[in-house]
Amino acid sequence: MSEKIKPDSLVTLHYRISVPHSERSQVRVSTFESKPATLQLGRGELSPALEICLIGLPVGHRETFEMEPGDVFGERSDNLIERFARADLPDDVDLKPNTVVEFIGEDGSKFPGLVTEVDDASAVIDFNHPLAGQAITFEVEIIGVV
Repeated sequence: MSEKIKPDSLVTLHYRISVPHSERSQVRVSTFESKPATLQLGRGELSPALEICLIGLPVGHRETFEMEPGDVFGERSDNLIERFARADLPDDVDLKPNTVVEFIGEDGSKFPGLVTEVDDASAVIDFNHPLAGQAITFEVEIIGVV
């Protein structure tokens, strides 16, 4: 009998995350064309909603899951978009639109923000996940389970 994925399994798999569009999907990340990923479930290495999809799948199984907008990376929130005075940002930060800037929280954790707007006095940073509020397609092929 083939091993099935449990909530705390170490899983080796190929996966693809894409954003479906009316005529074609846009692939955001895929391991199918390269080495498979190995992930420890239950440790935040994968979104909890995606981990739930994997529970119970056996080695060798391939499946595609269609996820509703907001279910995986949350809904977009205007509260996660902030305007900062340029004087409050480090001098070495590249403040150009569509640039991702890394911020460090008070607890030392790191989190990215997307620069969406820049002028002489300020910059607007969007801290929403890039796929927040979007439907996604999650395709997996299970290679190994420990």
